[in-house]
Amino acid sequence: MSKQWMSLVGALWLQSMAGTNTNFPAYSSQIKKLLSISQVQLNNLAFASDAGKLLGWFAGIAANYLPLWLVLLIGATLGLIGYGVQYLFLTNHIHSLSYWHVFSLTFLAGNSICWINTVSYTVSIQNFPLDRQVAVGLSTSYISLSAKIITDVVDVVNVFTPSGRAKTYLLLNSLFPLFFAIIVAPLIRETKVEKSRKLSDGFRIMFVITLATGTYAVFTSMGSANSKLFPRLLSLMGMGIFLLLPILVPLSESIKEHWHGKCWIRRDPRICDLSKLEEEIRTPQEEINCVVKEDNDVGFAVMEEIGAKKMLMRLDFWLYFLIYLFGATLGLVYLNNLGQIADTRGCTATSSLVSLSSSFGFFGRLLPSLFDYLFSRSKYAISRPATIAVILAPMTCAFFLLLNNSHIALYISTAIIGICTGAITSISVSQTTELFGTKNFGVNHNIVVANIPIGSCLFGDLAAMLYRRQGNSTSTYHGSCLGMKCFQTTFVIWGCLCFLGTCLAFILHTRTKKFYRHIRGGN
Repeated sequence: MSKQWMSLVGALWLQSMAGTNTNFPAYSSQIKKLLSISQVQLNNLAFASDAGKLLGWFAGIAANYLPLWLVLLIGATLGLIGYGVQYLFLTNHIHSLSYWHVFSLTFLAGNSICWINTVSYTVSIQNFPLDRQVAVGLSTSYISLSAKIITDVVDVVNVFTPSGRAKTYLLLNSLFPLFFAIIVAPLIRETKVEKSRKLSDGFRIMFVITLATGTYAVFTSMGSANSKLFPRLLSLMGMGIFLLLPILVPLSESIKEHWHGKCWIRRDPRICDLSKLEEEIRTPQEEINCVVKEDNDVGFAVMEEIGAKKMLMRLDFWLYFLIYLFGATLGLVYLNNLGQIADTRGCTATSSLVSLSSSFGFFGRLLPSLFDYLFSRSKYAISRPATIAVILAPMTCAFFLLLNNSHIALYISTAIIGICTGAITSISVSQTTELFGTKNFGVNHNIVVANIPIGSCLFGDLAAMLYRRQGNSTSTYHGSCLGMKCFQTTFVIWGCLCFLGTCLAFILHTRTKKFYRHIRGGN
């Protein structure tokens, strides 16, 4: 079992470096100045990074035919090219790159993330077949730490000029994923697993370590408030120690295997009563008798098993698509524009804001998995659409809170939007499976998340055009804008759209409540 746990630790480390696009706001303002581009063109670069997900299915196909370590290295190499060439251009080692070259390189870098994520998801699902939701949730939460970790490294390097920081971000974005991929590649493998005792102890330890890691990340993201207590180097060293702590689980399993001879891991998903897994192993005939339209890790029920064509004809899909568009995607657009929003409000601590959103996004991705692990079988648990509606409510308030000009309002809103965006992103994996089944999950979920580049283009360009119009009306240099009015109308529109998403989530809850009442034991 230690090999299975070690593969999960490897997935955690990969994910901690996979979110290279999340630190874009920390250097976006300098990219705008260095390339002499408009706000609309800058937003299109953020869109290019998201648009890379449109070709993410290439990684899925590759994972079916190539060794996972090779898929991983291909993805890391794409990131090296995408970010590395941009770095060479900004440092004048390459003298001729057009805006569209930079756009294409950003698209390539965005696509590289899909390859790394595919490897992490595959390992988590295949090596923990009866705990795949928990394993995937744990690993995906670490992707939110990418911006925090790289920002800490940039701070330690002591690059003081804004242009120098932008170049350092691009250099680290190109090298770190490849460095970690080379280290983790020997650990990333699908292992043949058998039935075993329940894995509760290991996951409890993992959750404790992960929560402690997120708490430390949030506390050290407060910028100057903790600079004396946690100097930059000490903060980075602490984060490194927390990233190493998960290895305690496979080490403890290795010791147990040494003393007990061998250990088994649960595999068969068709279990009738999970509470008795530790006491007995069912015979094949008993398992067959227990199957009642349940399909995956925790006796997972689905509304229907359908492919992409039928899914696109379902009203539930379009409700779900719009909920994601007006929720998680809108939050991502806000985070992509965080650098410009901070500049217009006179806030110079952009790196701290990015670290804060990254740290709270970490908790957002983790908490749904934790609650699902603890309460998924409880009849008092609410449905996933209702959960999304509850999450969207404070997110709506956060957009309207941004109409307040204070820095504290900016920090609070960023934290709320970060945690809500992360939570919806995490929940969506299970939501897609419950609504449309597991057999075509890869294609179905890629269609759902296609709204990310669509929303990035629509909402981001809208914000950029309103920004440029306000900048032109105040006659500032090259259409640049300063003050609350720059994004004021944008925040109102985003808040209204988020409220609309909340209403749509309640409608989807109403349409699916009989299904959720049944699987929660209400009937």
